[in-house]
Amino acid sequence: MFAKLKNIDIPIVVILFAFMVISTMMVYSSSVDHPTINISISKILILYAVGLVAFLACSLFDYRVLIRIAPYLYGIGIVSLIAVYFFGKKIHGARGWFELPGGLTFQPAELVKLILIICITALLARRGGDLLQVKNDIIPVGLAVFLPFALVLIQPDLGNAIIFVIILIGMLWIGNIKYSQVLISILLVVGVGFLTLTLYKHFHDSLFEMLKGYGFSHWMDRIDTFLYPQDVSDDDNYQVRNAVRAIGSGGLEGEGFLKGTSVHSNFIPFAYSDSIFVVVGEEFGFRGSAVLLLIYFLLIYRMILISIQSSQLAGAYIVVGVVSMFVFQIFENVGMMIGIMPLTGITLPFVSYGGTSLLINMLSLGLVMSVKLHQERAPELF
Repeated sequence: MFAKLKNIDIPIVVILFAFMVISTMMVYSSSVDHPTINISISKILILYAVGLVAFLACSLFDYRVLIRIAPYLYGIGIVSLIAVYFFGKKIHGARGWFELPGGLTFQPAELVKLILIICITALLARRGGDLLQVKNDIIPVGLAVFLPFALVLIQPDLGNAIIFVIILIGMLWIGNIKYSQVLISILLVVGVGFLTLTLYKHFHDSLFEMLKGYGFSHWMDRIDTFLYPQDVSDDDNYQVRNAVRAIGSGGLEGEGFLKGTSVHSNFIPFAYSDSIFVVVGEEFGFRGSAVLLLIYFLLIYRMILISIQSSQLAGAYIVVGVVSMFVFQIFENVGMMIGIMPLTGITLPFVSYGGTSLLINMLSLGLVMSVKLHQERAPELF
């Protein structure tokens, strides 16, 4: 089994260690002067050590076994999302975490992202690369995604719910969907989007009062901050406004490690997690931010190569699912910090502080590596 490690993708391993260094520096810098949170370097390294073990274990495990048990994994995911709604811990307004011994928490929605990639792969692989049919393929896959999407949406966790949809779109595209279906989908999305924005603006106040009664009004605050920044209060626009200023103040070279004025004055909420890119921009400037984005580009590039070289369609589907997830999370997290995307609770992969997020990202990358390491034979998946 361990002999397979000689074929491991060394550039990806090097990139992971680069992320470990970057994450350790940025999380420590963003929390060292925080009034209530002080995350030690040893704690960050322990989380990364656990993540690396998970990465290697998942890499050595044959991903095709997971595809065969996809229905059971899906059931586990749905049960966990239902359970967390009734028995979970509420953090930042969303009831989406299980409280574990030792003060640890676990977010089932993060795990369900990985489960959905496996389940969609199982459904698409049955076609053997043939054109997808609406009734037999697209609708069943869409329904499989809709149920966890709805369960996560009511937590409420809009960020992870959107990621489910992005994974679905990316995997349907690589699953050989008809161009006519793509065109119709684009027209529908544009039409529905235009109609939604029109109705949103027209019934804004009534909608706000309705959502406020269910505890979802903060969604509209975030949407308004993005669509109508000139009309929202300074409190609603606080995080985005300060994030843009902090990144801009970094200039070309940045203010220097541990010298970010906005970060260490605690003007940036959640600088150690969702807003970690602000720390990079302020302390290392445009150059540091560009280097981080280049590392992400190299990671995505290496994963796409693994997808292209995969001897089985199922392996390619899995890699594309993981790539879709990472690309959107990176774009959304960076975009919301510079004001071009709505504000959501999406972390920056491998850099933001968060045990569940890091573990799932490591497992996802391990699944990609498993595709690379298990190509010596092609057994029947079903």
